[in-house]
Amino acid sequence: MPETSVSDVRTPTLEDIETAREALRGVSIYTPMEGARWLSSLAGGPVRMKAENLQRTGSFKIRGAYLRMSRLSPQEKAAGVVAASAGNHAQGVALAAQMLGIRSTVFMPEGAPIPKENATRAYGADVRFHGTSIDEALLQARTFSAETGAVLIHPFDHIDIVTGQGTCGLEIVEQAPDVKTVLVPCGGGGFIAGIATAVKALRPDARVVGVQAAGAAAYTDSLAQGQPVALSSMATIADGIAVGCPGQVPFKAVQQHVDDFVTVSEDSLSSALLMLLERAKLVVEPAGAAAVAAMLDDPSAFETPAVVVLSGGNVDPLLMMRVIRQGLAAAGRYLYFRALIPDIPGGLARLLNELAAVQANVLDVVHERTSARLHLDEVEVQVQVETRGPDHADRVVQHLRDCGYPVTR
Repeated sequence: MPETSVSDVRTPTLEDIETAREALRGVSIYTPMEGARWLSSLAGGPVRMKAENLQRTGSFKIRGAYLRMSRLSPQEKAAGVVAASAGNHAQGVALAAQMLGIRSTVFMPEGAPIPKENATRAYGADVRFHGTSIDEALLQARTFSAETGAVLIHPFDHIDIVTGQGTCGLEIVEQAPDVKTVLVPCGGGGFIAGIATAVKALRPDARVVGVQAAGAAAYTDSLAQGQPVALSSMATIADGIAVGCPGQVPFKAVQQHVDDFVTVSEDSLSSALLMLLERAKLVVEPAGAAAVAAMLDDPSAFETPAVVVLSGGNVDPLLMMRVIRQGLAAAGRYLYFRALIPDIPGGLARLLNELAAVQANVLDVVHERTSARLHLDEVEVQVQVETRGPDHADRVVQHLRDCGYPVTR
């Protein structure tokens, strides 16, 4: 349960966010707004992408981290800072600390992406590992703060953090003054709370929608109960938005300014990441692709002109490889099937020739010769092929069946 009531916390105003922008000049980048014809054609109107994946440190986090730390007293700065993060906030805090001459310690959950860890260390932070989630790492950071006097720089639950993130909302309205819908990835809520505060103050008729991973959707229950409620468990590839409980400051701002929340599946996140790579030539992490995933899931649900925010681009190359494979499978670009072939010389070659005839690229073949369901003169092969999409996959299967092969997808 929260230590204080949500009603007691203060949230930022438009004036606060405008003042923050002046403090961030020369620190954060005014990130580009990219067109997306492939999304626009699906949505039936203009869709633009706010590319915070191109921000310094690869995500929006430098905005809030620097603002918060720049406002510390000389005594607080001398005591150092501590943070907990799976990577993006860690890098924002580490870079801000380096720029401000502050000693920083960052607790990361075990298994945090290696590139995020390496980048955080490169900015000068002392990186330590604790727990398996951001929430567990945050508990350890609080303990460290109590023991050492280091100032805790919370990833989302502080008015300065929310205010700093809100500067992205000012840019969105300036770059897309006719915007009707803004979709924002959401974990703890600091980013969407800041963006929504700015957007709603300048464009009250615009709809702001939060997007959460289905396996880490803390805001759904929390909003229904009227207060932050912790999830009992989480499971998602989108580590950047895998937060088990909303913060009180962003929760209050979300209650006031965010119109709706939607959730997206792991397959949708993978497909969105793949589409951004293929069509937009942008490297985006799974959490950063959440808003695009929501648009791809139901493009007619969002009035255009719309803006989808790409919140981060710090992705582990190994995870990227796995996500690309999952995205290709979700998009129907991989076909897995089993087929029975005669156990004779050339039996497999004939099957492979038929696949070549319909331009299916074979990726893997596994033989099974000993099974109770097989006749003595049969071999079962399990085949993985690359196709051009669902329609092509259907044609491949039908062609094999027309050639007399019993095929099971």
